[in-house]
Amino acid sequence: MNTSMETTLTDRGQTAIPARIRKRFSLKAGQKLVWVDDGDVIFVSPVAQDPIAAFRGSTRKGHLLKALLKSRAVDARH
Repeated sequence: MNTSMETTLTDRGQTAIPARIRKRFSLKAGQKLVWVDDGDVIFVSPVAQDPIAAFRGSTRKGHLLKALLKSRAVDARH
């Protein structure tokens, strides 16, 4: 699901996170965010309160393994 929303940057370098995004990701005041600059695009992602708990169980359905294998197959073709 791609959603595009526009905000304004203040003179102090601050911006507001749209309410729909705050609600969807359960963001609260004081929540830490990580900003990643890949050279072309800036990604913003919430930092988990407990990173171990957030990661636990994420591989049970094999999604990560499938993604890794797909990525390696693409790399092998190039």
